[in-house]
Amino acid sequence: MMDPTTDNAGSTGDPGRARASLEALRAEISKAVVGQDPAVTGLVVALLCRGHVLLEGVPGVAKTLLVRALASALELDTKRVQFTPDLMPSDITGSLVYDARTAEFSFQPGPVFTNLLLADEINRTPPKTQSSLLEAMEERQVTVDGTPRLLPDPFLVAATQNPVEYEGTYPLPEAQLDRFLLKLTIPLPSRQEEIDVLTRHAGGFDPRDLHAAGVRPVAGPADLEAARAAVAKTTVSPEITAYVVDICRATRESPSLTLGVSPRGATALLATARAWAWLTGRDYVIPDDVKALALPTLRHRVQLRAEAEMEGVTADSVINAVLAHVPVPR
Repeated sequence: MMDPTTDNAGSTGDPGRARASLEALRAEISKAVVGQDPAVTGLVVALLCRGHVLLEGVPGVAKTLLVRALASALELDTKRVQFTPDLMPSDITGSLVYDARTAEFSFQPGPVFTNLLLADEINRTPPKTQSSLLEAMEERQVTVDGTPRLLPDPFLVAATQNPVEYEGTYPLPEAQLDRFLLKLTIPLPSRQEEIDVLTRHAGGFDPRDLHAAGVRPVAGPADLEAARAAVAKTTVSPEITAYVVDICRATRESPSLTLGVSPRGATALLATARAWAWLTGRDYVIPDDVKALALPTLRHRVQLRAEAEMEGVTADSVINAVLAHVPVPR
């Protein structure tokens, strides 16, 4: 692994250097966030797949800090939007503003015109405003007054949300959920991790000042481009493709679900498995790669029956049952 303090400005776009740079993200983020390795991995996988991430957890488990630390460790433009009940779609996408000096309307870009958009507490704003991100997340453009405007590349939405049982939240529409490549659950820390968090704060750690915590950029656009090109060359055998399809088709037949994984979900699972295979140092996908990314890629693409929810069944338990029963290719 490269030295996390190394200046990334001279990156040549080499795949080996790109993998080392992305691995170094872990070291940088750990300067601000204790634990949460699965979430860090998920964010890196999303960057490689040109996808978006939804982070869910109770308040106070460092969801926002995690995304801010990722932004600080990347040489990318970043903006943050605090989603509130009175937020309007134009507050995100931008709007036409009348200029009295020229007697013309000019477009004022919104915060969505960035590389990494932190959509903080996205489920605290009504569905109308949530849906303003649909075009941006899928088409990577924003249409205002009939004129489409392209977003920069790379473009990633990292949204945080509290569980829907919490007061003042609006459940995300199915179409909005489906735009997220991954849904990552952020658990409460273990006892030792919580002790480490308090020890850092007792030593003067300020989560509002990541620069003082020593978080430095270790990867940039050239690294991402080289990494994405390498991921695209990762081999997928016909047996692995069939395995992904069988998993997704099995969810459609589950008696616990009213909605199984769509073909788009199958495509997403194949993409995330390829990215994970490359990150672990292989140029081919194995069944374990598919299993490793199945839960975060599929858990938000299924819908439980009401009676199953009442019995304590969860999306994760259904997907785990599917993984246990679908034959694994040799």
